[in-house]
Amino acid sequence: MSKQILLIEDDPDLAELISDYLTMNYYDVHHAGLGQEGLDILDTKERDIDLVVLDLMLPDMDGMQVCQKIRGKNNMTNKVPIIMLTAKGDTTDRVLGLEMGADDYIAKPFEPRELLARIRAVIRRHEQPNQADSQSDSLTFGRLSVFPDSHEVTIDDQPVRLTTHQFQLLHYFATHSGKVLNREQLWQAMPNDDSSDNIDRAIDVHISRLRALIEDNPRQPKRIITVRGVGYQFATDQV
Repeated sequence: MSKQILLIEDDPDLAELISDYLTMNYYDVHHAGLGQEGLDILDTKERDIDLVVLDLMLPDMDGMQVCQKIRGKNNMTNKVPIIMLTAKGDTTDRVLGLEMGADDYIAKPFEPRELLARIRAVIRRHEQPNQADSQSDSLTFGRLSVFPDSHEVTIDDQPVRLTTHQFQLLHYFATHSGKVLNREQLWQAMPNDDSSDNIDRAIDVHISRLRALIEDNPRQPKRIITVRGVGYQFATDQV
């Protein structure tokens, strides 16, 4: 069954280009030129929409407001993944969009195939089995607990403050504990900063910052283990 994409974009030429390309790649696209029109479609379709592609600049309301309204809904639509489109390249806009609840962010101009790759990656992340949903409300490794629903992390029951990127990365590690993950897998598992031209370096920096927050001794990590020549492994057995 084809995945259902809701495209909220007021530029008719760009909307047609995106729609045609996604349709050619076996997606069903529902287009809205206004923010409220997109919200109405989402309410009507409810569980059928698999992902929203949302423009930041819309005639009736900006994309941040639309994203906020989607995340504030009291039905299944509040969990639909969102990729935001914008002509702005400002880092503040990217961070704000992610903090509002967007799953990824892509700056115009972009190649349709890049958007397709982002869509596939985001949908794949959302379709991964969540141990927390099937077993309990948290993923626990020794003194470390990850709460997927509330995006909280604790060590010894004390909260650990993580950014959106850091939480997504830690959550991916936690749901793939024991597996050796390469840097490309880790990059696809978190909201990407599309300005980075060195994925390996970017991931290493994210790992270093995450270790500083969750490891007892970041210089001798026991939770996120380096597997030389391959990537990283999240330890299943932790103290």
